[in-house]
Amino acid sequence: MRLSRYFLPVLKETPREAQIVSHRYMLQAGMIKQASAGIYSWLPLGFKVLKKIENIVHEEQARAGHMAMLMPTIQSADLWRESGRYDAYGDEMLRIKDRGGRDMLYTPTAEELITDVFRSHVTSYKDLPLTMYQIQWKFRDEVRPRFGVMRGREFYMKDGYNFDLSKEDALHAYNRHLVTYLRTFERMGLQAIPMRADSGPIGGDYTHEFLVLADTGESEVFYDSEISDLTFGDRDINFDDYAACQAVLEEFTSRYARTDETHDEAAFAEVPEARRRTARGIEVGQIFYFGTTYSDKLDATVQGPDGKPVKIHMGSHGIGVSRLLGAIIEANHDDNGIIWPEGVTPFHVGILNMRSGDAAADAACNDLYAKFKALGLDPLYDDRDERAGAKFGTMDMIGLPWRVTVGPRGLKNGVVELTSRRTGESEELPPEEAVARVAAIYANL
Repeated sequence: MRLSRYFLPVLKETPREAQIVSHRYMLQAGMIKQASAGIYSWLPLGFKVLKKIENIVHEEQARAGHMAMLMPTIQSADLWRESGRYDAYGDEMLRIKDRGGRDMLYTPTAEELITDVFRSHVTSYKDLPLTMYQIQWKFRDEVRPRFGVMRGREFYMKDGYNFDLSKEDALHAYNRHLVTYLRTFERMGLQAIPMRADSGPIGGDYTHEFLVLADTGESEVFYDSEISDLTFGDRDINFDDYAACQAVLEEFTSRYARTDETHDEAAFAEVPEARRRTARGIEVGQIFYFGTTYSDKLDATVQGPDGKPVKIHMGSHGIGVSRLLGAIIEANHDDNGIIWPEGVTPFHVGILNMRSGDAAADAACNDLYAKFKALGLDPLYDDRDERAGAKFGTMDMIGLPWRVTVGPRGLKNGVVELTSRRTGESEELPPEEAVARVAAIYANL
């Protein structure tokens, strides 16, 4: 993409309403625009990153054998009355009426709706296990929406649901999701620590939240510092292998790590003092096992191996897709702007022309642009007739991981400058070598 043709309304001034870094930088980088309190338009740059995150989630869900579907954003209140949650959910639920006077609601979560889909079509244990998920917009009428996409009213979320014949099978689904989420977040350049948490209005006996450590986190967290050294890496896990998934779960959850809601001071005191840590965390995902809670209320049964009806065991699993943008920025920025991890960057590399209108510089930039495109990479070429300082400022703000700077002086020596946004380190290379270096970085992701 050529920047002269791209809609990128970068703001020069710091927005007064932005209280945290991610909100400020998303507004300044032209990623979002507030439509009303807690509700945002996603502009091209922000939408591009949102889709990158969504695609990673889809890929990892497919790897685990989960099936994508899509449910409506507007639900009938009847199902929620059947489960008993219509009145219990509270004022966060946006309740509306259609023109026929029927009570409806804007989806805050979809346990009732997916259970109704299941009970309408699945009748035998032979169809289990089954896990389906969607990535869909949700709405919760927050009392004080703030922090941009971190605590908005409208948000984009992955919510998945497993259906199993027994508790043991459902806990395997729980373990499988924990493993899947660890891989998902690492691909986005995040270390998300699974922590024992409170189930809240979802209900259930087992639940872990995944939290990214950040000063602006809404939760106080307590953890053993040894967990900070754990990485999922390139492990090749067979998701049908109960023991393998259980081993990963135990590795990542055996050390103390809890939110303030479930913090146990006595248990925390057993952690060696040198390893005790207290911090703030941003929740980016949560998994639940809630047994037969919804199958009891909504009468979801299958015929078991002995021919008798069996109430199915369920769990749900969420990832805050839109919230992840804020979390990634909170964990990856400096005073000049965003620093995108390679896995979610809106463009793979920026090309900065120091002298637009100079025949040699224009030709070199066009050649670099074509070579990157031919290799399947997505470059952003700043071809604007702007001063160099403004171009550098824009590139730093939008945070592309790599920048190739082209100027007449370097071209006379047969080189361009390749710069890492994260480290600030630059290297002069022949243009073709700079292209090869960037291509190799993304080939290894």
